[in-house]
Amino acid sequence: MKRPKTIGILTGGGDCPGINAVIRAVAKKAMLEQGLGVIGIEDGYDGLIRRKCRRLALSDVSGILTLGGTILGASKISNPYQYAVRKGTSVVFRDVSRRAIASVRDFGLDALVCIGGDGTLGIAYRLLQDGVNVVGVPKTIDNDLRGTDITFGFDSAVSIATEAVDRLHTTAQAHHRIMVLEVMGHRAGWIALHAGVAGGGDIILIPEIPYAIEAIVRKVRERDRCGKRFSIVVVSEGAVPRGGDVVIRKIVKNASDSVRLGGIGFVLADQLERLTGHESRAVVLGHLQRGGSPTPFDRVLATQLGVQAVDLVMNGRFGRMAAIQDGKITDAPLEIAAAGPRLIPLDLPLLGAARSVGTSFGDET
Repeated sequence: MKRPKTIGILTGGGDCPGINAVIRAVAKKAMLEQGLGVIGIEDGYDGLIRRKCRRLALSDVSGILTLGGTILGASKISNPYQYAVRKGTSVVFRDVSRRAIASVRDFGLDALVCIGGDGTLGIAYRLLQDGVNVVGVPKTIDNDLRGTDITFGFDSAVSIATEAVDRLHTTAQAHHRIMVLEVMGHRAGWIALHAGVAGGGDIILIPEIPYAIEAIVRKVRERDRCGKRFSIVVVSEGAVPRGGDVVIRKIVKNASDSVRLGGIGFVLADQLERLTGHESRAVVLGHLQRGGSPTPFDRVLATQLGVQAVDLVMNGRFGRMAAIQDGKITDAPLEIAAAGPRLIPLDLPLLGAARSVGTSFGDET
């Protein structure tokens, strides 16, 4: 393999704290240690499709370690293999991957570093099969990516959600209310589980464990009998009742993943108020979990993953993703990351620990 001269960086999917820390690490190591040119692809894969890029200098990546978001922009709807285009009054999806691959060649890229979750890395894996030299960096606040024990952005999101639980405790206790906090987690409940345990949530509802509303009501009434006239419910947006389905907020027609979840917190609050007689309120954290400065943990992790990505490029180990396993920085095959979400295993020790301290998951018979 000839030595790379120029690499590209793109950030796909939803934004999260720590992306800029990865961009900084990739660019600085590439420039300072390897003497590479670095091209920033703007707005994720949309930049390859519509030919939007810029050459990065050291000044562009200086001072961005603590900055949230992404200086390159991101897109959740620009899949070159399923790209939405308007045809008359309707939207159709077309394969424009040849255009994206041509951009890699025309930009003079010897390799492409793709920062994202399973959607972004799934596309990266397809580009790899079509001849593009690709490495990945795992990014998602949901922590649901296979091949790595943790993703950067997760710790920051959990910190934000935990602070919300802490604040809701005081107002719930003062007014004897049930407070329902809805957090992100489309398919996996890692944020709800960790924030719920860290914040002392009384009931935690996650997609992996379908809940029964009757079990939640029993938990609230049990607390009443103990003189605790308030309850905190932490629920993933993708949680489902037994025999039921997710709550859908809207359908986005021009996206390959068109379903947008949201609203289960309000549904639960209404049900619990009616069934328990307690005043119930719902709070939806939404994109607050994606915003702001990354935690120190995420800054460190993002830096290590970014450096590892450049090492993978320089060693010609394409088709790999920088990862952390058993506390060590390593790498994993991209196809594992693209194989679907990493769900919470039902034998996870943290689930058992939460049950041991009285937390309900809404599945008690």
